[in-house]
Amino acid sequence: MQDMSSLRSTSDYSELLGTDGVLTEKLPGFAPRTTQQVLAAAVGRALSKQDTLIAEAGTGTGKTFAYLIPALLSGKRILISTGTRALQDQLYHRDLPAVREVLGMPVKMTLLKGRSNYLCRHRLGRILNSNEGLFDKTGSVRELAHIGDWARDTHSGEIAELGAVPENSPVWSQVTSTAENCLGQGCPEYARCFVIEARRRAQAADIVVVNHHLLLADMLLKEAGFGALLPGVDAVIVDEAHQLPDIATQHFSMGLSSRQLQELVQDTRREYRETAADTPGFESGLAKVETSLTDLQQRFSQVASRTEWRELHPQQGLQTALHALDTTLQQLGQALEMLAERSTGMDNCRQRMAGVTTRLGQFVEEDQAEEHVRWVERHGRGFSLNLTPLDAADRFQACMQETHCAWIFISATLSINGGFAHFRERLGLAETQELLLGSPFDYENNALLYLPSNLPDVNIPGYTSAVVRAALPVIRASGGRAFLLFTSHRALQEAAEQLRGRLDFPLLVQGEAPRRRLLERFRELGNAVLLGTASFWEGVDVKGPALSLVVIDRLPFASPGDPVMKARLAALARQGHEPFIEYQLPQAVLALKQGVGRLIRDDTDTGVLMLCDPRVTQKGYGKLFLESLPPMQRTRKLEEVQTFLARILPICVRQVPV
Repeated sequence: MQDMSSLRSTSDYSELLGTDGVLTEKLPGFAPRTTQQVLAAAVGRALSKQDTLIAEAGTGTGKTFAYLIPALLSGKRILISTGTRALQDQLYHRDLPAVREVLGMPVKMTLLKGRSNYLCRHRLGRILNSNEGLFDKTGSVRELAHIGDWARDTHSGEIAELGAVPENSPVWSQVTSTAENCLGQGCPEYARCFVIEARRRAQAADIVVVNHHLLLADMLLKEAGFGALLPGVDAVIVDEAHQLPDIATQHFSMGLSSRQLQELVQDTRREYRETAADTPGFESGLAKVETSLTDLQQRFSQVASRTEWRELHPQQGLQTALHALDTTLQQLGQALEMLAERSTGMDNCRQRMAGVTTRLGQFVEEDQAEEHVRWVERHGRGFSLNLTPLDAADRFQACMQETHCAWIFISATLSINGGFAHFRERLGLAETQELLLGSPFDYENNALLYLPSNLPDVNIPGYTSAVVRAALPVIRASGGRAFLLFTSHRALQEAAEQLRGRLDFPLLVQGEAPRRRLLERFRELGNAVLLGTASFWEGVDVKGPALSLVVIDRLPFASPGDPVMKARLAALARQGHEPFIEYQLPQAVLALKQGVGRLIRDDTDTGVLMLCDPRVTQKGYGKLFLESLPPMQRTRKLEEVQTFLARILPICVRQVPV
């Protein structure tokens, strides 16, 4: 076999990834693809020349191996960022070991997650030794005991190891740290810190697998004192890159939540009682903060779930409550200044209090910079105040330039009508190499696009009912085996109620069980109908006849009432742009491409895509949606859909018991 370190051109990767290559020889089920070889060569060149590459690789390209192979062969230190923790685990535990073994290259690799995924020994010890009774529920007390037992044996401290305690247990937030409440080098457990150990392993590794949130945190040095990763790498490969612009906007935002305030009060009270209880009057200041916070929570409970701040500002009662909270926090901060020297923990509380009052001041102030939007989100009995930039491009580009390394952005959905302008603009990318590769799957013969006629306007009250009526005969013709994807939870619930009792197939509804369990049941049953919203539009892989129909209720335009979206569109209009054409439409096209990508997942998959929204044929912009989809046969006739399904169903029936 040739010297793999010399691989640079498509022909080189054809030899490695081709019919007679080492992957075909050593990996069962590996199928050579020309598009994969082209992508691998492009990634290899970008790594060699330290270029920026944007690559769209359609479903089935084999993009993971296409970037892992040149990454390992490059001999460079590389950071790989994924969209989700699930993909992160898949890369580290399955794909990377397979490629490393096939290539026979003993590269060091590690998996690094955000600090909330690691146990904090110090916070656990404080709670186990506390008499405050933080948890009054038997289940939580039992979970805390499980964590205490596990802490004595774990080597990594990754909370995912402990299956006995659910990931959403409230106990975890008490025994893990945040960037705010971490004591850093002043922590008595610093020498045994799981986060520190994970970072050290990452800094010594050749390949580090992170997720986008951790990548952005590292770019912004939000984990100061724990060793930045980016300055030491030669390249960053961003998989599922279509998610990055929105995640970047989140990380460039500034926020303050009622939960953060409650935790600060809780930590401060604990530190005071342990190290400064001889100081009279301090707890009354804590009580005043709690009273002010409760009052503000009650007032926010009356507002919509996501609201722009300027729409709330005239409500004087809300503004008065906000000023009262600010005053009590300022007073508590002054008291903390006097006690900070008592302990590292008390000094940490002082620093956190200073940060909290600064952030709260952004909402107490009357003026607002036009490049940001202030908004409030209510969740349950809590709330969060948010200051979000309208454009993250300049900030991201500045951070990116500081890394001085190659950047490779890869996804199945980055282009709009054959171009990457929208993605480049959102991240401020200027000089880039670009590659657009379609899917190798035979969509023309294996998939049918059904655009039903006679559906009403999407804005009338009975639209979801009309979608259900139109979808029912198709679901029956497909023998179940269907995803029904909705753009809102309200439409999903309405459709679920109308479908109950009208189907001869199992009905699975998002929210009635964990996402992972719903997908497991869908695959097991083989003839189920699953109803889902945003989280099922991407990152879901169901191969084979268990999924033969995908129904999309409407074009996935983001809600124009969302405060960030509303402010962003207004800013574009002020700048002389056309917000709908330049922002809303491209975003919706990319989201639709993700939903459509659920249907065909391998060479043998067949199925029907039912796109219900009448705007796709009635509006001029509908053509852009259709041209951005894979090349499928199209029909507006139910009879042709039934004929197509009848042709593929006998295969399904033989393979999957109904």
